[in-house]
Amino acid sequence: MAPDHLQPSPRQPSPLQPSLLGEDPATAEPAAREPTATEATATVHTAGVIDAPAGPPDLAALERDCRECRRCGLAEGRRTVVVSRGDPAARLMVIGEGPGAQEDASGRPFVGRAGQLLDQMLASVGLDSERDAYVCNVVKCRPPDNRRPTPQEIAACAPWLAAQIAAVDPAVVLLAGATALEGVLGIKGGITRLRGRWHPWQGRWVMPVFHPSYLLRNPSREKGSPKWLTWQDLQEVRRRLQEDRPPTPSL
Repeated sequence: MAPDHLQPSPRQPSPLQPSLLGEDPATAEPAAREPTATEATATVHTAGVIDAPAGPPDLAALERDCRECRRCGLAEGRRTVVVSRGDPAARLMVIGEGPGAQEDASGRPFVGRAGQLLDQMLASVGLDSERDAYVCNVVKCRPPDNRRPTPQEIAACAPWLAAQIAAVDPAVVLLAGATALEGVLGIKGGITRLRGRWHPWQGRWVMPVFHPSYLLRNPSREKGSPKWLTWQDLQEVRRRLQEDRPPTPSL
């Protein structure tokens, strides 16, 4: 996995944009493949980001389509497709990087040590990960040896993530780690500088935070430590949820 302290490079095209959703040679299926129901109902916003599906959001259909996905090579080594856990009606969405070994075995995201820490830190600010959040990842299949997903793999999985965001329609999105920051906002690196900052995005508030696995490697709770900073960030997330005020639309 890439170090969380990397400084940001210029903004890249987000994988949630159609430029990376076409037939990339590394990820495209043969031309004869019929689109799934989820892919077929996705529309593209004029600003270049996938918008809500044209029909009623259907997370059950999305989950079925995900389990049949062969858009990239991660499908070859997976045990399960890890789609989500938590409450689809929650106003908070947590997006991480991808499944690890325990997630691949269970079919649920964030259930290993990093997930347990995530649950504990959310609970410390009065949020339950199963009741108050919808939890998912940028990619739905485990990368070999828990490596970081490639840009092609992130792009291949982008339609599923876009459909999840559209269906859940969260007020607040928490981006856990550099891969989630890159996969959603198109910003490569720089999680240390960007964590804790609010970003208005598609009518909702987005905040990057350190990934729980990074916090496991940096367990200090001293003031100014990554774990202490993340606790401050989560308190701000709690305040934002209580405030219930969407970003002001751009002119």
